[in-house]
Amino acid sequence: MTLIVSHKDDAVHKAWMFRVLRGVADDVALVKVLVFKGGTCAAMRGFLDRFSVDLDFDYIGSVDEMDAVRKKLERLFSDLGLTVKDASKEVPQYFLKYPAKEGQRTTLKFEATNLLSKANKIEKVRFVDIDRVLLSHTIETMFAHKLVALVDRFERHGSIASRDVYDIHRFFMSGYSYNEEVIQDRRGVPAHEYLKELYSFIDVRITDMIINQDLNVLLKPDQFQKIRLVLKEETLTFIRDELRG
Repeated sequence: MTLIVSHKDDAVHKAWMFRVLRGVADDVALVKVLVFKGGTCAAMRGFLDRFSVDLDFDYIGSVDEMDAVRKKLERLFSDLGLTVKDASKEVPQYFLKYPAKEGQRTTLKFEATNLLSKANKIEKVRFVDIDRVLLSHTIETMFAHKLVALVDRFERHGSIASRDVYDIHRFFMSGYSYNEEVIQDRRGVPAHEYLKELYSFIDVRITDMIINQDLNVLLKPDQFQKIRLVLKEETLTFIRDELRG
């Protein structure tokens, strides 16, 4: 399954993401300690039908290895012709700049977090787009983290991403299961109890304005126009059915 491009200019961003992913996959040290996850991973595996702009990983190496991993990543970025605009001192998180035409996106976010769930399930996957094998979250683990992400993002940063709602809706529509242990581990309550909280959060806080904020640039125009009219209500229905079940 190839990563869908929603707008013509996104093809350049996709090319740079694939260059970085190939570089990670081809490095014998990096590929052992970085677990691909998030929207781009899900889209490249065919679980999502939208464009995604960031590269997200779990870092599963030791604390002692992290400096060496940083140096390898920074060498990789430099070799590819990417410029580090900003970097975190806590985890391998980088905002990378690549050359592009005026008015086009020029920044790629790369993040490897060490805030792991002990309930995560991972597997080796060959990604067709890059013809490489990477460690990846299973779909059940991805779905669980996405269910938590909507509320967690608001609690941590005071922001709401409509793509989280879209992804939850898409996963339910596709009939995927979620790893309840991940939800329990991250939220400290059983999955059923958290879904009650999630239902209330979406019901109260998700508005038409929020749905329009970032989702319109990640979907094709006709796709966005269709889903925006039903996204909230159908997502609530899916969660309500889970609670009843």
